[in-house]
Amino acid sequence: MDSWFEWRNEDLLLRLRVQPKSSKDGFVEPYGDAFKVRITAPPVDGKANKHLQRFLSKAFGVPLRQVSIESGAHSRDKLMRIINPASFPPELQSVADRSNIND
Repeated sequence: MDSWFEWRNEDLLLRLRVQPKSSKDGFVEPYGDAFKVRITAPPVDGKANKHLQRFLSKAFGVPLRQVSIESGAHSRDKLMRIINPASFPPELQSVADRSNIND
């Protein structure tokens, strides 16, 4: 994976840098080879991971079961899989367009 995203057939892999305990949820900006995302949940007892999965589920228009943590469950750096995303968040799309994400 050379960028913060990669398509594997119909699945989208996202490399994210997660900032928990933020004042609001949202995508921020590219952060090295990841994309920085803020979430309001604290990083205790898996709360931040579950919150991140719900946030991504809503952002990509898929059921929660289609969002999984591929790696980094105990780290701020995570590799997430979204199975067959129904939509693409505008704040990611504008950055991705510059990288030709839909080619």
